[in-house]
Amino acid sequence: MNKNLLLIIALSLGIVGCAQTPDEPSDHIVSSNISDHIDADSDKNGVYDPFEGFNRAMWDLNYNYLDPYIARPVSLAYVEYTPTPVRKGIMNFLSNLDEPASMVNSILSLNGKEAVTHFNRFWINTIFGLGGLIDIASAADITKPNERRFDDTLGYYGVPNGPYLMFPVYGPATVRGFTDTVDTFYPMLSFLNFWQGLSKWLIEGMEDRAALVQQESMLENSPDPYVFTRDAYIQYKDFIATYGEDKSTQKADNFDESYLDEIDGD
Repeated sequence: MNKNLLLIIALSLGIVGCAQTPDEPSDHIVSSNISDHIDADSDKNGVYDPFEGFNRAMWDLNYNYLDPYIARPVSLAYVEYTPTPVRKGIMNFLSNLDEPASMVNSILSLNGKEAVTHFNRFWINTIFGLGGLIDIASAADITKPNERRFDDTLGYYGVPNGPYLMFPVYGPATVRGFTDTVDTFYPMLSFLNFWQGLSKWLIEGMEDRAALVQQESMLENSPDPYVFTRDAYIQYKDFIATYGEDKSTQKADNFDESYLDEIDGD
């Protein structure tokens, strides 16, 4: 699985923004090794899709109508007419808001190294990057890891994805994914009201959608775009949850408590 596959996954969102967005949409780091991270109730493809009829109807609505007539033109217009420095500053700011939640979920997933990275990126960009508008941390070679949600934390401990769902506008989801609302209780996301959160989702979604134009042919050439997107989405979710490794290889003792000491010391 590579970066282009992640972009194709995001294309399945139909209109905008279900994908997690770093400073640039293509900056996600995804493992190139595909292993078996499948739920106990899943079929041979590792996907539990009991509502396929409904999901396919929503896929057709998103893919054939909402995306070509709304999401694609609106996203391309936003990218074309918004000055690049303004777009970059907005994306840096929005990405910085996700760092605390990613830090907490990294700690819960016993990954102290990434927790410290998220913590350092947040305070550096907030203090020295004008509230996050400038990504000073990346300039200092503190590369942003994949964002982590509470959904990923549950997946790390073996909680299954549950049924796969496709919604109009929102796109693909799993029942486990609904637990991501837990992240909104952490600062800085907890400080956003409904409209601010919606604006964040829309802007990140337009950036993601505009980045997909060069990869559209990959999905169009698939024999069954719905199945391709569904399976790729679930595989990607499993890879993020397990850091690209088989859950049986995860060991609790790989968590270095000195990283927590570093956080406390800062």
